[in-house]
Amino acid sequence: MAIKTLHVTNHFHPTSGGVRTSYLALLEGANRLRRSMRLVVPGNEDRVEEVGDFGRIYYVKAPRCPLFDRRYRLILPHNFLLPHGNGLRQILQTEQPDLVEVCDKYSLCWLAGALRKGWIPGVPRPTLVGLSCERMDDNVRAYIAAAPLALRLASLYITKVYLPLFDFHLVVSRYVSDEFTCDGPTLGDKLKVQPPGVNLENLGPQFCDPELRSRLQKECGGDAASVLLLYAGRLSREKNLALLVDMMENLRNPVRLRQSGGQIGAAPDCRLVIAGSGPLESWLRKQSDRSGTLLLGHLDSRREMARLLASVDVFVHPNPREPFGVGPLEAMASGTPLVAPDSGGVLEYADATCAWLAKPQGEDFARVVLQVLSNPAQVRVKCEKARSIAERHDWRKVSELFFDTYETFHSLHPAH
Repeated sequence: MAIKTLHVTNHFHPTSGGVRTSYLALLEGANRLRRSMRLVVPGNEDRVEEVGDFGRIYYVKAPRCPLFDRRYRLILPHNFLLPHGNGLRQILQTEQPDLVEVCDKYSLCWLAGALRKGWIPGVPRPTLVGLSCERMDDNVRAYIAAAPLALRLASLYITKVYLPLFDFHLVVSRYVSDEFTCDGPTLGDKLKVQPPGVNLENLGPQFCDPELRSRLQKECGGDAASVLLLYAGRLSREKNLALLVDMMENLRNPVRLRQSGGQIGAAPDCRLVIAGSGPLESWLRKQSDRSGTLLLGHLDSRREMARLLASVDVFVHPNPREPFGVGPLEAMASGTPLVAPDSGGVLEYADATCAWLAKPQGEDFARVVLQVLSNPAQVRVKCEKARSIAERHDWRKVSELFFDTYETFHSLHPAH
């Protein structure tokens, strides 16, 4: 009989990105594979949403995040540590999960310790899995300080506090796993790299929409000959969005590129489309007037996103420390050339055979974008390879791998 899994995360709100997308895809997979799955996320009120016959989402009333990005809410430790805590304690007592997965390194990870110690009455000790979709040192570098002492403290927290809380660890890329293995103990079969996926049924070149393309060119201030570049993702500090502004300045000033070296011919009229929302949205809007940039905001419809991905010329992803990057992989699945940094979790699926990699600097990105636009034969070859790589990450396959991993972890746990 398949085990029941319960997953808890704070990385979830109506317009959030990769974690939300992944868990919703897992819920679809749970129904297809007939696996009982429960998801617990923060919300503005307590409510329950049934997802098919085998899935369920619990929304636990939680306050907004006081810093960084107030779109997120936080389930705080008192919700499950205090004797009279409600919400999450009651869910665990009702559901009696065989395995609990926590995707959070800050407030929810302590739930694993409480379950390990038996501090929640009526809840048998489940298998405890930590899912890592980000690196703590990168968050410290982006939001607090890049000083060696701050990064060292983050490393000590991960290896001495976070890792021991769980029986097993899942990470979305080898880049993320490096944070665990550089100073920590050898985890062996307690650590598994399991990348997320993309929904191939709803992505592909067939979704190209000439009318949408023409409208975007006009709204960007261009014409029918204008080249459309696209970034899709959160508009937050860790995404290195200043690179996009610098890239556009270089593309709009080919003389500058020539003076810095290399053969640069007449540059095409490049326009940047940005799909997403976040704390840096107002800053980007101020930059857009001088850079030929159009901000679309958050796109709710996956169909609308598929049309957008397939209707632009190049997808640019600026973050050199991306944990994985679902957006770039979706671009590859859409048949759109990908320009990305030569570092980070995107290297889990992107290399020189299927993408264009560059140093994470605006000038380098501008040069590589021009290389893409000047070599259509190479674009056809690389995009064909990119689509085949994306097919390996089809959620129909990937969700089965996730649930098989949960079963394996549960069977390896000494209590079972």
